Amino acid sequence: MTIFLILAPYGAFTVLMLTTSAGVSLFAAASVCLAVIAIDALRSRSVKILGAGSAILFAGIGLYVIFIDHTLSQSAVKLAVDTGIFAISLGSMLLRFPFTLQYAIEAVPAETAAMPGFLRANYVITGAWTVAALLMMLGNAAMLYVPGLPIWSSLAIAFAARNSAVYFTKWYPQYRRAKYQAQPVNALADTH
Repeated sequence: MTIFLILAPYGAFTVLMLTTSAGVSLFAAASVCLAVIAIDALRSRSVKILGAGSAILFAGIGLYVIFIDHTLSQSAVKLAVDTGIFAISLGSMLLRFPFTLQYAIEAVPAETAAMPGFLRANYVITGAWTVAALLMMLGNAAMLYVPGLPIWSSLAIAFAARNSAVYFTKWYPQYRRAKYQAQPVNALADTH
């Protein structure tokens, strides 16, 4: 459910960009971000860096599109959104608080969150999302600067990058648990 709520604003934005104007798509996505923040608040959870940053990002680009340049192409709008998501993701790591950490802390027991590798695991997962955002940026940049590319190529890149990041986010914690699970006392004993 959490991953659905995290991705809901971006899904709404993507679907609406295919059927309506950029301004409507951006403000609808910002509204979904605010709804997710409200759901978190009702559940007594923290306001997330990604959710708040995305709400500001969608609203800011929406205001730009409506008041400054309403002729911006769909690819340019998508590129701006992906660039903003990349900046939020990378910025959270540079500020030494990877955005996935907030979600992870709320999903695990305090003992797990206190483990030495927990923060590192969140850097790795946030890094996977940063790479996914970078790939989506490159796909949208290609649509802008390489004439004749079919629209499905950008969608395929975005779909593959996002789904890979979702898969990795689910897989990596299980991998870490299996790899670093406590070894039995006699695991290193000589068996001769």
